[in-house]
Amino acid sequence: MADARTAVAVKVKGLTRRFGDRTVIANLDLEIRRGEFVALLGASGCGKSTLLRILADLDHDLEGDVLVSPHRGVAFQSPRLFPWKRVWRNVVAGTENRRDRARAQSVLDEVGLSHRANAWPKDLSGGEAQRASLARALARNPDLLLLDEPFGALDALTRLKAQALVADLWQRHRQAVLLVTHDVDEALLLADRILVMDAGQIAHTMDVRRPRPRTAGDPAFDQQRLQLLKWLGIGASDTAQ
Repeated sequence: MADARTAVAVKVKGLTRRFGDRTVIANLDLEIRRGEFVALLGASGCGKSTLLRILADLDHDLEGDVLVSPHRGVAFQSPRLFPWKRVWRNVVAGTENRRDRARAQSVLDEVGLSHRANAWPKDLSGGEAQRASLARALARNPDLLLLDEPFGALDALTRLKAQALVADLWQRHRQAVLLVTHDVDEALLLADRILVMDAGQIAHTMDVRRPRPRTAGDPAFDQQRLQLLKWLGIGASDTAQ
C-alpha cells in the first residue's frame, strides 16, 4: 500500500479478494476524499468488513490496486482493549509515543472519558469502552478513520450518544471516515455519501445533501430511507410493524 498524500484518502481500483473458490470482493472501485464521511451498507456477507480490513492493512491477499493514507485509525464493533492495560495506556498502545500520558488525556477528553483514564477496561460500561476505542483511533492523528459497526453492540440510547459523538469529532477534525453499518438511519444521519454493497461490488451510491445536525423523520430523510431499503431488498411491508 502506498502513501496517499493528496486530496484522496482512499483510492481502490479493480480490487478482488477471494477465499478459496469464493469471491468476496469482485473488481471493486472506490474513492474517498479527505474530509468526506462515507457510510457502507449491505447484507451480511457482501464484503463490507473484508473491504474495511483491507483498507486497514489487515488483509493483504488481494488483487488490484489499493492506495490508502498510512495515517489511519480503526475502531471495531468490539472495543478490543487490552485488559492488562489501564485505559490511557490502551489509548496510546501501538503509537510511537506509547507512554505519552498527555496525548492520551487529550483524546480521552475529546470523547468525554478523561475521568476514566486510570480505570481498567473491565470496569468500563459498553459505551465507555467504545469511546476508549475511538480515543485510541484518534490518538494516531488519522487522515482516515475506519469504523466497522462500532455501535452495533450498544443499547439504543448509548448508540445515539455515540453517533452524536462521532459526528462531532468529524466536524472538528474533518478526516475521511468510512463507516460500515447495517443501520440505514445511522448512515443517513452521519454520512455525506452512502454506498450499498452487493455481491462484492458497490451496487448503488447515494449523496446525502442535508444540513447538519440532522434528524430523522422529515420528508427528504424518509424518501432516501425508502430508496436505501429498496436497494437492500427490503420493502415497505417488511418494515411495517
